[in-house]
Order: sequence, then C-alpha cells, then structure tokens
Amino acid sequence: MSGARLAYLPLITYPDTVSDEAVAAAVRLALSLDHELHVTTFSAKIPRVSTPLGALLLDVPGMIRVTEENSRNQCQHLQDLVRSHAGRSTKVGCHSRESVPGLTGDAAATEARYFDLSLLPWAEDKPVVQDLAQAVVFGAGRPTVLVPPSGDWAPITHIAVAWDGSRVAARALADAMMLIGPGTRLTALTVVDEKQLERVDIAETLAESLRRRGLTATALSVPLGGRPIAEVLQTSALEAGADLLVMGGFGHSRIRDFVLGGATKGVLAGLRMPVLISH
Repeated sequence: MSGARLAYLPLITYPDTVSDEAVAAAVRLALSLDHELHVTTFSAKIPRVSTPLGALLLDVPGMIRVTEENSRNQCQHLQDLVRSHAGRSTKVGCHSRESVPGLTGDAAATEARYFDLSLLPWAEDKPVVQDLAQAVVFGAGRPTVLVPPSGDWAPITHIAVAWDGSRVAARALADAMMLIGPGTRLTALTVVDEKQLERVDIAETLAESLRRRGLTATALSVPLGGRPIAEVLQTSALEAGADLLVMGGFGHSRIRDFVLGGATKGVLAGLRMPVLISH
C-alpha cells in the first residue's frame, strides 16, 4: 500500500522574497499533484557584531531588530497566503525557522532531502531567490520543480522529457515517473543537432520503451536552428501541449559559485513553464 507523497516548499524572506503570485502557483501545483505540501518560511537571524564606533552614528542593534521583525512578519504573511490558496485542504503544513543570511540555501537543501520533490517559486529579477533555487537543485539530491509566477499550471496531464540519452536525462525521467498518473501523456523531446547523440532515433526509442510500460508516449525530434537550447526545449514542449518539462540539471557548485550547463543556465534565465530539474 503506497503512502503519501511529500512536496517541500522553502520560502525566503530576506533580503528578498518571491511574489505572492509565484507562491500561489506553487501551492496549486502541489495540490494538483496530490502531494502533501510542507512549507518552511525562513526568517533572518542576523549575527550581532560589536561596532563601538559605529554605534555612535547608527543604531545597528536597532536596525537588526527591525530587519528580523520584518522578516518574521513576512514569514507569517507567506504562511497565511499558502493557507488561503490551499483552502480546506488538510495536506498543507507550515512552519518557520531562523537562518543566517547566506546560509538559507544550504539549510533548504538539507531539509529537501526528506521529501519526494521540492517546489521553487521563481523570480528572474531576484538573485537571492535564484541562489536558493540553485542550492536546492544541486544540493538536495531530490528533484526540484521550478514554478513561474504567470499562468495556471495545474493539473499536470502532459509531460515532455528532454532526452539526449545521457545519465542525467535518465535520472530525470526516473524522478518524473512518480508524477505520472492515469491518462498522463509523455513526449520524448530530443534536439537533434545540439550535441553528438548516440544515434538519430533516440526519441522514438524512449517513446517505445515508455509504451511498453503501458504509458501513452510519442517522440518529438526538433532542430536547434541557431536558437538557444533552453528556448528550443521550452518552446517545443509548450507547442506540443506539455504542462511540465523534465530535464537533467548539468552543473556543480564550488564554494557557492555555480557552474551551469547551457540548457540548465538558459532555463534558469528564462523560465516559461514548470520545469522539473533532476541532478
């Protein structure tokens, strides 16, 4: 007998936060996937420093208190927002924890390991939000769904799998299998001239493998055509009618400096649909 599936939603409150629209989109997506949603709002815990000279000019302790209070208030706002969009659902739980700015991503990545997947509301113009997402993608060891604020992305009935036959693509497909329900369609999506592939028919080979498992799957091979790979993947998935794009995350971290592959970097820079990234 299978148990509940658990989704994790970490929300940062300092020095920036995501929009209410992005949070609402992530909540709707979690509930449409029939996952229990566990939300952590991170309030700022700013280390105290001794500044005798500075205290003559600025009330540093007072500024810290105000900042931390505002962060706690934002935590409460986000939790109220989650509950309002969840409605009467009993599958939502919220709690807050303190985190030192700059270390929130590591804390969220550690928490994410206890859940089936993470949902990350996205903001293209907020580097702190992006840092949090990248820390979870590359540090959790669990799949992460990036959720753009615009559009109604629920339910997920059609999944496009970015397929190049690589290990990370296979891992991403395996992670996405838990999201497949009765009636879910899949598209094996291959960009044929972006890199050297094992052979030209890998999209159809994957689609046939999925059909043998009783799934509804089709193959789609598209040319790069001089466009960025991330644009081709998302445009092709949307034109095929997919609700979710699944892809492997290429990259690694070096003391919080992230080195990303072209497709991963492009998707993070221009998110147009929910994207499950597995690393």
